[in-house]
Amino acid sequence: MKILLPLLLSCALGFGAQAQKLKMPPKPASGTVYDSVAQPAVPIGGTERYAQFLADHQKYPASAMQKGIQGTVKVSFIVEKTGTVNEVKVEKPLSPELDAEAIRLIKSAPKWTPARHHRNEVVRQRVVVPVSFVMSPGSTVTVGAASKERPILTSAADIAASANPNVRPVVAPDRPTQPVGGTQAFFDWIEKNQKYPLLAKQRKIQGKVMVEFMVQPDGSLTDVRVARKMGSGLDEEALRLIKAAPKWEPAMFQGKPIKQKMLLPVLFQL
Repeated sequence: MKILLPLLLSCALGFGAQAQKLKMPPKPASGTVYDSVAQPAVPIGGTERYAQFLADHQKYPASAMQKGIQGTVKVSFIVEKTGTVNEVKVEKPLSPELDAEAIRLIKSAPKWTPARHHRNEVVRQRVVVPVSFVMSPGSTVTVGAASKERPILTSAADIAASANPNVRPVVAPDRPTQPVGGTQAFFDWIEKNQKYPLLAKQRKIQGKVMVEFMVQPDGSLTDVRVARKMGSGLDEEALRLIKAAPKWEPAMFQGKPIKQKMLLPVLFQL
């Protein structure tokens, strides 16, 4: 026993040292905010539904319309462990009116499924979502009021990319895609070439068909599909219009054209 005891003690001490080396990393502080995580936060219901919510609830400020102000407001916020958003702010101001409306939209939007990181633990994550304001043709401005019938070009891909910056195929472009000749020219073309379906006319159906499509690096529009259907021939006409529409200027990233997914309403009014 006198011979074995030192040996046993030596083994025990060696095992203790080995156990210390294999100790799990310390837990992150509860208030830590991550920009990149193993499992990014996502809007409840998915990114497409989130983009649709922004499109349906945007109120273009009348004062901004009077001044002809358009553009994209990048809004950053923290998705808390409960899925609520906090610390909502504008990254780069565009105009006081549009900045305020972008913040209101994000604050009123649905909750998110929170991010998960080390040990699959729920963590706080910082997300940046671009909110775009584009005036459609024939816009009427009423002083003291805001219009809801304005397209918002924030795409589901943009939202997904904002929450998961490590995915290389999806990037935030340095210059977003836009119609050749400008947005006004594009909607003028849509209005001029639109053929109102007879069945929709007979049923007196009007509204907007949300169409999703990809703007390729050469400016062509592909992968066209209806994101929200209306029926009575309106969906088919919306698809025809987008497929036949003129090319767009592609999005640019680091001086090179890239593809970008878009969500756009095609308006039908009797």
